[in-house]
Amino acid sequence: MARLLVVEDDEATRELLKHVLTGAGHDVRTAEDGQLGLDAVAKEAPDLILLDIMLPEVHGFSVCHQVKSDPATKSVKVLMLSAKAFTADRRQAEEAGADGFLAKPVNPTELLQAIQNLLAGPSQGFGTSGGSSRRPSR
Repeated sequence: MARLLVVEDDEATRELLKHVLTGAGHDVRTAEDGQLGLDAVAKEAPDLILLDIMLPEVHGFSVCHQVKSDPATKSVKVLMLSAKAFTADRRQAEEAGADGFLAKPVNPTELLQAIQNLLAGPSQGFGTSGGSSRRPSR
């Protein structure tokens, strides 16, 4: 399966995500703040990052922007996860380069489907929560 990095400052949420993702067969690493997340990406780029917005050290939007701005890591998929599900947060995630956005608490089935969709191929475009990380085609 895929190599995933969970960047989440809340230990209980981080461990729950790791449990769900490893249970689905993914290789999961974790980081508890934005700087440690960036360090982990620099050491070994994952296939996808599950990234909280509100992080200590380096904010989630900044982490996303840095990952997507670096030619060595710009192809890494980024799925933003946050309890802040305001339209402005979704727009800022999209502007930072995120590939998708899900509001917490995340339904494990929706999370795994969003990951599968993002890893299925080239960028699917930015999406919102509600069962899919992809924007519907027009």
